[in-house]
Amino acid sequence: MLTLRTRGPRLCDALTRREMLHVGSLGALGLTLPNLLRAQGAKRARSCIAMFLMGGPPQHETWDPKPDATADVRGPFGPIATSVPGIQVCEILPRLAQRMDKLAILRAVSTGDSAHSSSGYYMMTGKPHQPMNFENANPGTPNNWPTLGAMVQRLRGNAGSVPAAVRLPHRIFNTDGSVWPGQDAGFLGTTADPWLLNCVPGPNMRVSEFSLSADLPSGRLEDRRRLLGAVNHSIDAADRFGQLQRYDRQTQQAFDMLRSARAGHAFDLEREPVGVRDRYGRSPFGQSVLLSRRLVEAGVSLVQVNWYRGPDEPSDNPCWDSHTNEPERLRNVLAPPTDQAFSALLDDLAQRGMLDDTLVVCMAEFGRTPRYNNRRGRDHWGPVFSVALAGGGIRGGITHGASDHLGAQPRDGRVSPEDLTATIFHCLGYSPDTEILDSLSRPIPVSRGQVIRQIVA
Repeated sequence: MLTLRTRGPRLCDALTRREMLHVGSLGALGLTLPNLLRAQGAKRARSCIAMFLMGGPPQHETWDPKPDATADVRGPFGPIATSVPGIQVCEILPRLAQRMDKLAILRAVSTGDSAHSSSGYYMMTGKPHQPMNFENANPGTPNNWPTLGAMVQRLRGNAGSVPAAVRLPHRIFNTDGSVWPGQDAGFLGTTADPWLLNCVPGPNMRVSEFSLSADLPSGRLEDRRRLLGAVNHSIDAADRFGQLQRYDRQTQQAFDMLRSARAGHAFDLEREPVGVRDRYGRSPFGQSVLLSRRLVEAGVSLVQVNWYRGPDEPSDNPCWDSHTNEPERLRNVLAPPTDQAFSALLDDLAQRGMLDDTLVVCMAEFGRTPRYNNRRGRDHWGPVFSVALAGGGIRGGITHGASDHLGAQPRDGRVSPEDLTATIFHCLGYSPDTEILDSLSRPIPVSRGQVIRQIVA
């Protein structure tokens, strides 16, 4: 199933005399003159791929190994050298270790929240959930801040026949089926929702909704569009809330994508050489990451790739939520596809000349507890964890911040989700105090954090 969401009305298409004279602003979205000049001078990424490792990877066995700690803290895996002298990562990420020169690692990210739903909301929006540490939270007021993709969609608008923001391969949800807040447009309204592409990624992944049958001529496609338009028009009078009009816009863009070879081909992984698909890995995560590259290549501004939660995931440690048997999960299920897909993405973007203008972020809702529990796993931990960035606007080959000797608390260089979102917007060419309008036309900044200057180019 493909859920289509489109943006709301653009705030403006060009700077008008009225906007130029507007007190305290210079045009659309509340850009002041100093902010506009700073944005123009900044190194700007054209797009962003955000990989979300739902469940929470352990900082110790990924980006922040603690080789001098006791066994119940450091775990069974050791550190390895990287392509940057003096920086080590865990041995289960050997490919990424050799690409450390492209990466910036934040080792003191903190939400202070150890519940999947509420901490995830914080990471995807840059706003703390009310209340914090609230599991199985549902979307809605007061936790209705827009997700990153919705903000980007409102700032940039849809580019031609492709949406500005896409989520795949599904929403993030808890074991009880509750969908996390922070994944939609919130107070911006449903017209700003990023498109949701529901699919089952794998070796033969193909998005059927955007693949026309060979026996369907273009004339029949146009007949279907006209028929749907006629049906919508005939019942428009019964629509009191404008939903049919919104649906019609979504449908029109979907038809535009079907008619556009460039847009439609972006969803067809069968067009990729076999060798490229193999380099990313035929895992659900690998093929999802490859699809994200194709989408930004086609003009999508932000793609969020969620770790695939299939129907066979164990209920006691699904995805990266490794409460039990963590070493086996990391060694056999979690680390290899991540290491392969992430490193392939960096190589692929670099080879295509896209890495300098594509920001890549690998994050999650939190990390894992400093010590193993009695089931050989780690539990939820929001006080400190790691995030990796690369590409457009990011300095490679560095770490920023540090956790303590246990990987339990920030020691220095603490980074909040607000700071992360501020840095993402900065790399995309927007000052954090760039303003958008809420549903009551009140101006609000896209982020209240501080750009992490130590990692930006």
